[in-house]
Amino acid sequence: MKTAIVYQSYHHGNTKKLLDAIAEKYEVTLIDAEKQRDYDLSQYDRIGFASGIAVGKFYSKVLKAMKEKLPEGKEVFFIFTCGVMKDRYTNAAKKIARKKNAKILGEYGCLGYDTVGIFKLFGGFAKGHPTREEIEKAVEFYGSLK
Repeated sequence: MKTAIVYQSYHHGNTKKLLDAIAEKYEVTLIDAEKQRDYDLSQYDRIGFASGIAVGKFYSKVLKAMKEKLPEGKEVFFIFTCGVMKDRYTNAAKKIARKKNAKILGEYGCLGYDTVGIFKLFGGFAKGHPTREEIEKAVEFYGSLK
């Protein structure tokens, strides 16, 4: 199954750590939504969207990529890192996926070192994350997708 993961990972590269581990074990194409503009997702059977979390949702460039580049009816999944775990972070992405009649396969999220906003004043939050175990769980999550 041909798979691409469209992502945006800056600040500390938390999300990219998960994706690099997945790409090391599985054949996936990683597409940086911030740097790559000219790509076609129609050639992929399964498409992942991965991001850090800002203001309770995926980074805007990933959501924009979903709106503009996600073909109708594809299988999709979501991966994210965040400073504090909550269950609503994929809501905006899921809404876009549903509008595109995508089949949502699942999501994986874990903590990631966060120094944005108020966290910066205290030296950051979730230091040391994602951990080796969290990275391995991301790989397991990807491997479990059917």
